[in-house]
Amino acid sequence: MKHVVPIPEKHEGKLGDKSSVRVWLRLLSVTQAIEKELQRRFAERGMTLPRFDVLAALDRNPEGMTMGALAGALLVSNGNVTHLAKTLVRDGLIEMRHPPGDRRSSIVTLTEAGREQFRKLARAHSEWIDQMLSGLDFTQRERLYVALGTMKMTIARASQRRAK
Repeated sequence: MKHVVPIPEKHEGKLGDKSSVRVWLRLLSVTQAIEKELQRRFAERGMTLPRFDVLAALDRNPEGMTMGALAGALLVSNGNVTHLAKTLVRDGLIEMRHPPGDRRSSIVTLTEAGREQFRKLARAHSEWIDQMLSGLDFTQRERLYVALGTMKMTIARASQRRAK
């Protein structure tokens, strides 16, 4: 059996007196570890995580999306999504067209090749996530999911209070 090297922990992994900060740091380190592993696995298949994200957004919107809506869905700038879209068009995975009467905006959709590649990668992606979370049983995943949902609501409330 292969030796597993744990992800380094500060403070010997103890929660201690600064529990909120330590929970956040652990959440951040776990997220970064998952993302790094996904990037490595996608790279082995000639894909990047940002390109996969574009394909996923377009798969969820088969009627197509404007470049602005795609950038908004991915939380990136229009410039970033334009560059990604151009490479995906070049690779035959998406197509870009102008809506009738509007030469300034573009609608992007998956090609059949893009849809097929996304489906294969989405299956693999799901398996990778299952592997990475396999140390948690269903009840632990469910509790974590609920706790993270509570965190999202707390953050949203704090953000709204700050905006006032």
